[in-house]
Amino acid sequence: MNYLCDICKEEITEKEHAYSMKNMKRPLCREHQHTKDNDNNMPKKDMYSKENMIKGRIAETLIEELFLYLGYNVFRYGMENTVPGVMNLLKGVRSDVADNIRRMPDFVVQSNKGENKGEVYFVEVKFRKSEEFSIKDLPKNYPFENAYFIIVSKKHIKCITYKELKEKKVVSPNSKNYLGSRKEFELDKNVIIEFCNFAVKFFENV
Repeated sequence: MNYLCDICKEEITEKEHAYSMKNMKRPLCREHQHTKDNDNNMPKKDMYSKENMIKGRIAETLIEELFLYLGYNVFRYGMENTVPGVMNLLKGVRSDVADNIRRMPDFVVQSNKGENKGEVYFVEVKFRKSEEFSIKDLPKNYPFENAYFIIVSKKHIKCITYKELKEKKVVSPNSKNYLGSRKEFELDKNVIIEFCNFAVKFFENV
């Protein structure tokens, strides 16, 4: 059974879940077990959640506009986009179907040019202040094994596949897995640099 933090919706271990339920009366990750927003009656909980959601939405929009600018077809794929409000309905629901819905990638993008014209890709967008992302950041049995993860930070836009994550490869401040280097997408590096500049403006105070 998978357990999720009630605030950030990240997966937590069974031990973390048991500790949190015993001491906080609700499932929380380690970070939120030690914040003031672990009280159901405190508005800071909602503010923290909304702040993270806004960061994620900005990163998603940035990548969506990048692909559109470069002539790709972009389709919002996540269930929240298909059925607005569904994530609220799934709060507290524990099943394989519910878990797969929560994990649905953000976009399907389709190339309109080059050798890969017509190819389609699952794309999941993540904002990471630390510029770090690894297989540990994904839930067990992640179902979309052909997904590409685009990591937006305050300085760079990087990309890694699920297959690469399973091979223990990571995104880090020192890694060279830039989005512009992905041969599958054939993207204009100069355009990506411009969108990186947008990211700096949006997230410079994060």
